[in-house]
Amino acid sequence: MQIPIKMIAVILAVSAEAAFASCTANDDNPSGQAVESRYVPLAPDYSDPMMWITEDGDADGTGADVFYVVSTWEDDWTTADGKVCHYADVWNPNHRAHMAELELNKVAAYMSPGNRFYAPFYRHTTIQAFMTNSEDTVYQRTRLSMDDVRKAFDLFQAQRDQSRPLIIAGFSQGGLAVVELLKHIDDETYSQLAAAYVLGYKVTKADMAACSHIRPAEGETDTGVTICYNTVKDVKYVLPLIAGSDICINPVNWRTDATPATLHDTITITVAPEYHVLVATNYSASEYPPFRGFLNVGDIHSCEPWLYSECLAKNISVRARAWREKQTSVGIRLSSR
Repeated sequence: MQIPIKMIAVILAVSAEAAFASCTANDDNPSGQAVESRYVPLAPDYSDPMMWITEDGDADGTGADVFYVVSTWEDDWTTADGKVCHYADVWNPNHRAHMAELELNKVAAYMSPGNRFYAPFYRHTTIQAFMTNSEDTVYQRTRLSMDDVRKAFDLFQAQRDQSRPLIIAGFSQGGLAVVELLKHIDDETYSQLAAAYVLGYKVTKADMAACSHIRPAEGETDTGVTICYNTVKDVKYVLPLIAGSDICINPVNWRTDATPATLHDTITITVAPEYHVLVATNYSASEYPPFRGFLNVGDIHSCEPWLYSECLAKNISVRARAWREKQTSVGIRLSSR
């Protein structure tokens, strides 16, 4: 897919404020509810290549198209005139650098080989929304963020080669975006889905009841399925807001039961079926220090896209290949009629 270059006048206005108090639904206030005076950054223009991280590692054209959604890298911040912003600003080079250098480039390093990798910058909701531990606050604030992701995905989907298998993946807030994208896509797009990966976020019974496109993975090779996991040191550390999931699969052995798997020779990863989380033993996770008493305090939230990176890279290839084989089989059956 080539994202066309479009010269746009709005680049000249990226520092302009978009603060308002409004009851009118629009791109910056999709709920249409009254909001306090605040700063809302300018919306992304996804026809501008600057709004994307892309890598083409599919030299022979046999891989997948990977659409990846970044997690949360910004705190609430304040404008010069004192207005609080609850969102990343995609036109701010520092905010884009946080998303790219701290996550997207590193994920692309293991997801792009053999595939085409696309990741949009979006106005992700700041960490403070999640630190409230309020489902309502997260839902209300992330509506704008999810709208950005849907618009980015729609452009990506319209321009990509739809004969190729589709992978949708995301970490943390990006995992939430994957769930919302599965609710958003139509049946034709779903038929192109090799797999969706919800890394470090939950998939609930309510999500599955609301969307027939969310089918829990049962093994290593099934297609059109959703892979979901959250890692803790003990089930007492499950954070319901993020990890209160109703599905889980072990990305090391691709089991949904309590069969343990060994990772990196010494770490044991086991599904706790009653809690739908992964329990890691013999793993200090010292590289992920506690974050403000909220994350990495017995949960190991920050490890999700990194600890299992080799397993994920391999599985993307496996499921993409299984999807292609399935399409070939269907084509042969149809041609023999």
